[in-house]
This record gives sequence, structure tokens and C-alpha cells, in this order.
Amino acid sequence: MPIKIVKIVFACMLLTAANIHAQSTDVFKPAYIKATMLKVANWQLNNRNKAPLNSWTNAAFYTGVFAAYETTHANGLLDSMMAMGERYNWLTPARYDHADNIAIGQTYIDLYRIKKDRRMIQGTIDSVEKTKTVPGNEAKKHNGITWWWCDALFMAPPTFAKLANTLNDPSYLVLCDTLFRQCYQLLFNKEENLFARDATYLWDEKGEGKKEANGKKLFWSRGNGWVMAGLARLLEEMPKNYASRDFYITLFKQMSERLVSLQQADGLWRTSLLDPASYPGGEGSGSAFDCYALAWGINHKILDKDKYLPAVKKAWTGLQTLLTSDGKVGWVQPIGGDPRRNFNAESWEAYGSGAFLLAGSEVIKLKK
Repeated sequence: MPIKIVKIVFACMLLTAANIHAQSTDVFKPAYIKATMLKVANWQLNNRNKAPLNSWTNAAFYTGVFAAYETTHANGLLDSMMAMGERYNWLTPARYDHADNIAIGQTYIDLYRIKKDRRMIQGTIDSVEKTKTVPGNEAKKHNGITWWWCDALFMAPPTFAKLANTLNDPSYLVLCDTLFRQCYQLLFNKEENLFARDATYLWDEKGEGKKEANGKKLFWSRGNGWVMAGLARLLEEMPKNYASRDFYITLFKQMSERLVSLQQADGLWRTSLLDPASYPGGEGSGSAFDCYALAWGINHKILDKDKYLPAVKKAWTGLQTLLTSDGKVGWVQPIGGDPRRNFNAESWEAYGSGAFLLAGSEVIKLKK
């Protein structure tokens, strides 16, 4: 038997075994969720990537670590986050106007709310203030649009909203609203209720553009997962009477309904949402972000429980099949700007672990 076929058969055997384990364990018991979250967090903390800990890949992870700390009250997680902040003097990376570089501010602000040490958020404040007043290179390079790719809507808006809430300064939300809507107007497809990754994925007037094997438009699972999770985290901080809140609620509901219709039988989403046949395996990070956002929507009474709870339960159960026994979240698509097939059970990224932790933090709150 050819080596490639042997590898495929072996991978299928592993996936089947993982499915059996997930089905035989009550993965919704709080004790199981907490233990699994700690296992995932600790594995990732002990298997760091080469990027700076305040970079976007790790910033997404630390949002999950903070959620895991709130869920488990494990002081080791708090200590790890504090050590990370101190290591970088609570600063964000240098490109102040790039959404990726402000993402770590979410965790800095969350920790500030516990410790009340102003230096923990001053660097984040300085970066956002500079975005307010100094024209940046991102807008210059992308026709005046600062948040020009959909992932940015997870990275930056929650940081802006957390600052607005923490400092009681609505100007941060006003700026966030402007930049978010620019991205929305450019990338949101109102027929599919999904976001294109960036302008290079938009079709022209002749109907020409990047397509999947089945001829459909290319909508990336993780990209839309970033948006969904970002919306949840933005709405979490946004005042109930904020003038634009209904816009974000409507968008969240539209995307939720569309994404549930694209969920596959195993509970997971494929890397390309409209061509699942070309991507037979579920992808960990996009699926976990979707699970988190949908569970958050139920818990905050934005989404109908009867309609969406089955999808969340399927997603959380499916995510368990991607875990190794020591807590690695596998089947995570590598860094890149499009769906790719070059990942497998051994593929991991810090943001995949972060997304899983966020999902667990909301699934545990569900009243089933």
C-alpha cells in the first residue's frame, strides 16, 4: 500500500478513535471542561512558538488564557500572563495602526482590571491615541482603510471597546465604529452574510475573481471565525444603549444563521465555507471561534437557545476530537491569508489553543 494512503488510513483511524472517546465522555460536565481547558492552556504555555509573546498569534492565545483563568481561577495562568506583560513592559508591537499589534491590549486591559496598575495599559492607550491623530501606513496603502482584512475585526475592536469601558471614554468606541464600518463596507457580502478575507477576494463586475474548485466564492472559515469572536468580545464591552449597537447585533445574528447552515455533520467547519467537499477535515481554530461566539450569543440571549444550542453542542463535541491526550489542539490551519490543505492532526498554532479556551469559557456557562 502506498505510504500516502497508509498515512490517510492511519489519520482516519485516529479520528475515529477520538470520536469514540468524545462520545463516551460527558464533555459538557463543568469538571471536564475546566480540566480540559487547563490541559490545553498548559500545553500551549509549554510549547511556545517563535513569535514574540505580544504578537497577534499569541495575543489571540492569551485572550483564551484569561478566559480560562476566569473559569478555573488557576493562579498559575494569572502568573503566566503577568510574566508575559512584564517581559514586554506592557507595550504593544511598534506598528501602532496595524490591528494585529493592538490585539495584546485586550489581555493587558483585562489584567489591569484586576491589578489596577496604570502602566499595564498606558502603552495600549498611547497606541490607540496615536491611531486617532496620526495618519498611518495601513490606511495609506489600502485606500484609506485601516482595518483592511477581516481578521482585524477580532484584533482591534475589542481592545478599543475595553479601553472605552475601562476609562469611561466613548471616543474610543466612536473611532472603533468608524474603522469597523469601513472594513464592513469593503468586505461584507450581503448575499452570503460572510466576510471576504480582503479586497483581493472580491469579484469584479464581470463575476471574475478567486474561486474554489466548485466555482463558488472563497470565504475563509477562520477569517469569519475571527469576525464572529471579535463581535462577541466587542458587544461584551459595548454599552447596551450605545447608538450603533443594533448594527452589530444584526450583523452577529446574520452571520450566526449563515454559519450554522454551513456547519458539517461532525460539528466542525471546513477551511473554505462554501466548498466543504474540497476540505474533508474540520479545522480547529475557525470551528472553535464559531463555537465560542455562538455559545456567547446564547448566554447573552442574543441568539435563540432552541435554534442554536444543538449547533454549539455539536461544535464542542467535534472540537474534542481534535485534542491529543496531553492537550494539544490539532488540525489547526497554519498562518496564512486563505484556506489551505497543508495541515493535519499534528498542526497547531497558538491561536487555535486560544480559540478552544474561549469556546470552553462560554460552553461551561450554558444551561443545557
